[in-house]
Amino acid sequence: MDVKIEQSWKEALAGEFDKPYFESLVRFLHAEKAAGATIFPPGGQIFRAFELTPVKDVKVVILGQDPYHGPGQAHGLSFSVPANVPAPPSLKNIFKEIETDLGVQMSGYPDLEKWARQGVLLLNAVLTVRGGQAASHSKIGWQEFTDAVIRYISDNCEGVVFMLWGNFARSKAELIDRSKHVVLEAAHPSPLARGAFFGCRHFSRANEALASFGRTPIDWRL
Repeated sequence: MDVKIEQSWKEALAGEFDKPYFESLVRFLHAEKAAGATIFPPGGQIFRAFELTPVKDVKVVILGQDPYHGPGQAHGLSFSVPANVPAPPSLKNIFKEIETDLGVQMSGYPDLEKWARQGVLLLNAVLTVRGGQAASHSKIGWQEFTDAVIRYISDNCEGVVFMLWGNFARSKAELIDRSKHVVLEAAHPSPLARGAFFGCRHFSRANEALASFGRTPIDWRL
């Protein structure tokens, strides 16, 4: 099957696309579409995180769980929404933490493409969702694929900062070689975490880690 994904990732993950779980995943998505289900994000944006952040550019990985399931929200980048869509609550809390951590004023602009183009891989563990049904595609094989992505980065890249927010993301820490990379763990930025995310200082800590690796820090302002 020809998967439309950026070339360096296509080469890095070539072995995954021919595995039975991935072929089953593709069949499932085709069947969903044939049955009239609305799938987010739109097909051309499922692998957008990979398009904007090639393998060699990865400096930071921010791991989300699955895409937003409301109309017009998901566009292939974890926590991000298009410019004309109001920032969801979790993203607003991320901006608040950046402001207090770095002492900068965030614009509230909700499209995180600028981060992606600087080397922040905005990866959801599950890359699709049925409209209006959170976590509806959580068991169709995407996690096997994205676990392979995390392992590949851990094994083949140097000096990457992984931001793992909430218990789901933190469960992926075991895939990461901490002798080569930095793993930052915190509560989820969702309001459901009752503010436990605040004070994690992950954005300054990420830049400090990148500097220690001799890499250019991320400009988190939008």
